Amino acid sequence: MQDKTKPEELLEAWIKLSAIIKNTRVTKGLQYNEATIMRLLYNRYREDKAGLISLKEITLKTRMLKSLVNRTVNSLEKKGLLERCESIGDRRVVYVRCVPENLKEYLSVHNQSLTLAQKIINIIGDEDAEAFVRLTEKIENAVIRPK
Repeated sequence: MQDKTKPEELLEAWIKLSAIIKNTRVTKGLQYNEATIMRLLYNRYREDKAGLISLKEITLKTRMLKSLVNRTVNSLEKKGLLERCESIGDRRVVYVRCVPENLKEYLSVHNQSLTLAQKIINIIGDEDAEAFVRLTEKIENAVIRPK
């Protein structure tokens, strides 16, 4: 049997990691896409306390299809976790923001994810965790957001 090539090893590792993340339900309580959008909204809210993000920006940052972003936003709106906001100026642009009064529901899910991340750090150590973050960002910048 022939040895695996580096690309085959990388692909296999990537698939294993994806399966681990999916099967451990990192986003317990929310669907994966809901948690992804809420993370963006929460991070923006922490930055400026307004937390406004356009649907276009969500689509660009998550790389989700526009229709999936719309469905997910509708679901989060029904759950009371986000709300749509009127655009000043260009009425074609739709903004959403998290509902601060209901953030505790999202933070419960988020804190469970952070607990899992800490368990992983405890297993692999700080140095490998920092390397993982650095390499992931490098891949994102080179492959997903080519210059």
